[in-house]
This record gives sequence, C-alpha cells and structure tokens, in this order.
Amino acid sequence: MKERFLEVSADADKKQEARFADWIAGKGVPFVNESAERAYQERATLMKDAIQLKKVPSRIPICPSAGFFPMEYGGVSVYDAMYDYEALGRAWDAYHRDFAPDAYSGPATIVPGKVLDMLDLKLYQWPGHGVAKEREYQFVEDEYMKGDEYQELIDDPTGFFLNVYFPRIFGSLKPFENFPLLPPVNEIPLVPPLSMPFAAPEMKAALDSLCTAGEESVRWRNAVREISGRNMGRGYPAFSGGMTKAPFDVVGDSLRGTKGVMLDMFRRKDELKEACERLTPIMIKAGVAACRATGHIMPFIPLHKGADGFMSQEQFKTFYWPTLRKLIVGLVNEGLVPQLFAEGAYNERLETICDIPRGKVLWWFDRTDMKKAKETVGRVACIAGNLPLDLLCTGTVDQVTAKCKELIDVAGKDGGFIFSTGAGMQGSKPENVRAMMDFAKGYGGEKK
Repeated sequence: MKERFLEVSADADKKQEARFADWIAGKGVPFVNESAERAYQERATLMKDAIQLKKVPSRIPICPSAGFFPMEYGGVSVYDAMYDYEALGRAWDAYHRDFAPDAYSGPATIVPGKVLDMLDLKLYQWPGHGVAKEREYQFVEDEYMKGDEYQELIDDPTGFFLNVYFPRIFGSLKPFENFPLLPPVNEIPLVPPLSMPFAAPEMKAALDSLCTAGEESVRWRNAVREISGRNMGRGYPAFSGGMTKAPFDVVGDSLRGTKGVMLDMFRRKDELKEACERLTPIMIKAGVAACRATGHIMPFIPLHKGADGFMSQEQFKTFYWPTLRKLIVGLVNEGLVPQLFAEGAYNERLETICDIPRGKVLWWFDRTDMKKAKETVGRVACIAGNLPLDLLCTGTVDQVTAKCKELIDVAGKDGGFIFSTGAGMQGSKPENVRAMMDFAKGYGGEKK
C-alpha cells in the first residue's frame, strides 16, 4: 500500500490562503457594528501573520487559554454551566467583556451534562456525577480495549468502536454489542439480517437514548452558537475550531490506558504501530470535519503522551512522531493550521518536531524551555504558551508581570509568537489574570 501524508501537496499554500481569507472575513459572524468587524479582522490578521512567519505582526497576539476560569470568575459552578446554558453564557460573556483577549475561547468543552446522563458515560466523572459540583471533569482510566483486541481495531476501526468500545464506555449503548456488521450488506439477501438486531427491545432502547441525547446536544449546540456569535460579534475571532487527536493518544488515552500502552511499546510494538497508522486518516478526517463545521482554520490537537516524562526520545521517534507528523501533513494539505498543544515538557523533542512544513503549524507549549523552542521550532513554526498556571494561581501581580516580560523577551522577538498560558486558567486569581492581560497587551505591543 502506498504511503500517504508524507509530503506537503502543491496546492497547500493556495488552500491555506483561501481558508485564512474566509476566517479573517468573519463570514456568518453577527457583528454588532463596523468597529467590531474591523477589530475582529485586525485580531485574526495578527494571528495569521504570527503563524505564517512571512511578516512580523503589528503586535503580539494575546490569546490565553480560558479553561474553566470564566465560570469561576462569573460565579457559576461547573455543574450549573453544564446543565444551564444561560448560566454558561453569562459566565462567558463576563470573561470576554472584562478581559478582552485577542481571541475568543469558546465553551464547547463545557459539554451538556444531560447528554452524559442519558448515555451513562463511564469514561469520565463530571460535576454532580462522581466529583463535586464545583470541580472539573476527571478521566476514568482503564483498559477499554484489551491487549489481544488490537487486530479487531486494525481490521475494522468503525466496527470495533460500535461493537466493542461504545458498549464499554456508554452504559446505555451496551446493546450495540449486537450492532450488525455493515460492509457485507451488498446483496439483497443480506438486507433482512441487517435489520433483525434492531427488533430487540434493548436495541430500541439504546437507539432511543441516542436520539434523545442527540436532541439535547442540538439544544446545547444552538446555545453555544448563540454565545459564540454574541462574543465573536463583538470583535473576537475564535482561537480554534473543533479538535482531533494524535493517533498514539487515541490508543494510549482512551483505549489501552497509560499502563497498557506503556507495556505495548515493549510487548506489542508492531500492533501498536499498525493501529496508529490505521487511525491516522480517520483523525485527519475528524480535524477537517470539525473545521468545516465551525468555519475555522485551526483544529485543536492536545498532545498527552508525547511529553518528555512519558517515553524516551527513541520511543517518541518510533511510536508517537511518525503518525503525528502524518496527521500534521494531512491537515496542512487541506489548508488547515494544526494547533498542537504540547502538554508537559517537550525539551527533548524540539529538534524532532522541527520536521514540519514552514509557516503551517502552531506549536503551543506548556512547560517547555521557550528560549530553546524559539531557537529550534521557532525557525519553522509559530510558538505559543508557557506562562505557568501555578503562577497565576498562587503568585503575586508583580511575579506575574515579571514572568510575562521574561516570556515576551525570550519568545516574542521578530514575530512568530502568540502570547498564551501553558494550560487553562482554572484556579487563577482574577487580579493575576488582569495583570497578565494588561501587561502583555502593553509590552507585547512594543515587541515586534
């Protein structure tokens, strides 16, 4: 089989420019007035210039990761935000009104609690369902795919998710264990066997729960669209649009779990690599579909298990990077800008992750040495992030502004930098967030 997603296509530049033009124009955004429309376009252009490395932006874009901070700031519990969409909107409106970042951080990660209840999700605990109403989600790690099930996943990812994975992570979808195999339905005698499983009362109940959850998800989506339109319409372009994941993280996070995938790097090397390859085009399609739905150019890609502390550099180059790079190239070939959030430290990875098309990717760092990142990755990609969350939570205003200055001095020279935090700002002191925003806007306007 021919290798795919290794080289950037000849029309990638043209596609990217077209997507940037649509995004900057703000098609479909309900602007409150012409001034807001101009502000939106100016802010989006700042990000475009920083990302493409073709010119130095007129100032450094200030785009912190809001995380759960808007709810804390707005006096809304996470529980209320998940179950009361008006409360969610009030919190998001207050954050963007009072702090005015250069990019809108949408509430799409504050998922509807009713949907999780209806489907009986086992993969997470959420406020009022395993954790306190004021706390964030907690991932429930387990081996949701057994080690001897790799071949099933490789042979038929869609069938595996329908028949095996979903029944394990959704209590309401356990009857999907009997969901029929779809590809064989290609002759008339095979139509009745396709429909028979759906006659079972438990299958009908599973489908009903999915339909009811879908109706609630549409209500939530409409509320989020209204919140987003209201805030983007005041002049704030969204920082990202939808998400996808590194193929290794699909396996390591949600299927095999940390312990399982660590052992697999020794005991099931070939199966692990083949599974990652099999998932790569699916993850590319997911990123493209997300940006098509949102009209955005940057799919968010949280990188969980590629950090320095999880695996060796040799393991990173063997298991993690090959399919992540293919994901990057596949998205770039569609005109998109992968927004890669490198959780943890990537100091040992910096030289390796430079092997990407220039001016096509945003690397957003958490705990990486930004001087080294600027000297390496900064030659080929825009870099962002790294203002420590613990400083915003426990530090003083003076400590925050000093760190902001240090970060801008190190990474902000000559463009190619977006000022941001190293993680979502939940737990931050409001006075520290305000100090960060005020200082970064002023000092970042001087640094070019």
